[in-house]
Amino acid sequence: MNETPMHVLVVDDDMRVARINAAYVAKVPGFQVSAEVHSAAEALEFLDSHPVDLILLDHYLPDENGLDLVRRLRQNGHRTDVIMVTAARDLTTVQAAMRLGALQYLVKPFTFTGLRTRLEAYRTLRHALEAGGEAEQAEVDRLFGALAAAESPNDLPKGHSPTTAELVRQVLRTADGPLSTQQIADRAGISRQTAQRYLKLLDRSGRVTLALRYGETGRPEHRYSWRPQDRGPA
Repeated sequence: MNETPMHVLVVDDDMRVARINAAYVAKVPGFQVSAEVHSAAEALEFLDSHPVDLILLDHYLPDENGLDLVRRLRQNGHRTDVIMVTAARDLTTVQAAMRLGALQYLVKPFTFTGLRTRLEAYRTLRHALEAGGEAEQAEVDRLFGALAAAESPNDLPKGHSPTTAELVRQVLRTADGPLSTQQIADRAGISRQTAQRYLKLLDRSGRVTLALRYGETGRPEHRYSWRPQDRGPA
């Protein structure tokens, strides 16, 4: 029996971006785009007569921001799930989105793979919840983990391994202080050159803090640490 698709509303002020996002959604099995709208007012009008399962929501809209729209939706009784898809990177906005119940926060620009992993995680969560019944702790952990897993950068550049990337992240997360490239390589069991490649990726994505330690002679040593706001349980 064919699966009933989950209906998605794409909200973005840029018509071209909305069209691209809608095309991405349409490529993921189990999802169907109900409409593309370009303002908060259009979103509210559409939702009043066309309930959907999920909203892909930009923060920067011409009439009000995305978080204000989510507040109005909740006040009006709409419990539609929300994934923020936006260029807004400030932690205040990210925190507010979390508190309003956004299930994911995807920063522009992103790849199709980046969106697909989040949609697939959402689909897994919805199917589990729709099954009903009670959940033991292990099942609760699995449900929460379904969304957390989508946050791992699976869409790495060609030639990079997700397993090696996770090794480097775990070394940094569990370190007591800044580490040199060689120390990270030794703890991860990889070569210094390999560690350097993955550290450059993490540095560009803002996941690590880079500092220089100057010795008595020679070039300064690069030392890396996991950014404090991202540090979590190992």
